[in-house]
Amino acid sequence: MTTGPDFDPEARLAQLSGSLPADASPPGMFGVTGSGDTSGFSGLQRQPWLEPPRERPYTGYYDEVMDAFEEAYAEHEAAVEKVVLHRGELTVHVRREHINRVCQVFRDDPALRFELLSSLSGVDYLAREGAEGPRLHAVYHLTSMTFRRRIRLEVGVTTADPHIPSVTDVYPTADWQERETWDLHGIIFDGHPALTRIMMPDDWEGHPQRKDYPLGGVVTDYKGGASIPPPDERRAYR
Repeated sequence: MTTGPDFDPEARLAQLSGSLPADASPPGMFGVTGSGDTSGFSGLQRQPWLEPPRERPYTGYYDEVMDAFEEAYAEHEAAVEKVVLHRGELTVHVRREHINRVCQVFRDDPALRFELLSSLSGVDYLAREGAEGPRLHAVYHLTSMTFRRRIRLEVGVTTADPHIPSVTDVYPTADWQERETWDLHGIIFDGHPALTRIMMPDDWEGHPQRKDYPLGGVVTDYKGGASIPPPDERRAYR
């Protein structure tokens, strides 16, 4: 169903029946009108959601995994900020100074054997954490090929101090993944052998996947003087 702050059901019915008055503008997606944004996504407003910590039992194999981790890593209480279980997936929020050793335990302990870092990416929770909070998160997806299990680790930092120890010495697959996360989110992975841009030009300013990065308005080189305007300034196709 089409909804939105400017949704006019009468105009929508008239549009569908082909009787929309000549002086009336057809609504865009989600009922947005008058903004020039034909996608309508600027009309959606979502409240920031903070995952509540989960107490045991975690269900499934997660209890066995966390039991083995706590037995193998003596500093587990200091390392783990919280454990979240959402939609059947477990996320362990780890303090950054422990992430390298925690990854090594998950990889090497015989009861864990998470041999593969299948993905390392960044997330910006600007609306949830605020500009000064730990809004930048590095997310590590670990896979155990021995036991056919998956688990997620997550580390949060601020833009004022966006440093996280690299895990390239534990998981070689983190090499280009940490470079991409640095390039697009600005998280600095201390100890990385060559932390350079991988998606953007070397002289690019800023990190495009941060939520406060400007949308559009980027001058292009393929056509003299051309630029991509921000979404709210683009022409609306009627």
